[in-house]
Amino acid sequence: MEYIYAALLIHNAGKEITEEAVTVVLTAAGIDVNESRAKALVAALEGVDIEEAMATAAFAAPAAAAPVSAEAPAVAEAEGQSKEEAEEEAEESGMAGLGALFG
Repeated sequence: MEYIYAALLIHNAGKEITEEAVTVVLTAAGIDVNESRAKALVAALEGVDIEEAMATAAFAAPAAAAPVSAEAPAVAEAEGQSKEEAEEEAEESGMAGLGALFG
């Protein structure tokens, strides 16, 4: 995930997402950089409209989580969880899918 976060940070700063830029950001964060992962990330993002991907993810995430949330109380009761715990867990699982957008 840290590689994706680095790419999003670079994008947010209005800079070009390059292997060097990803390496600099991750190194500054104290992370040992795997050059092949940085290269793979840059290659995967080539030609991707990040703004569009984020807008699509933000639009799709609540819709994807809704069916899970609807059945959360019944599942919670069966597992001995409170309704609030089940709903929070369902929301988290829906948000986990966002990472798949960037490989």
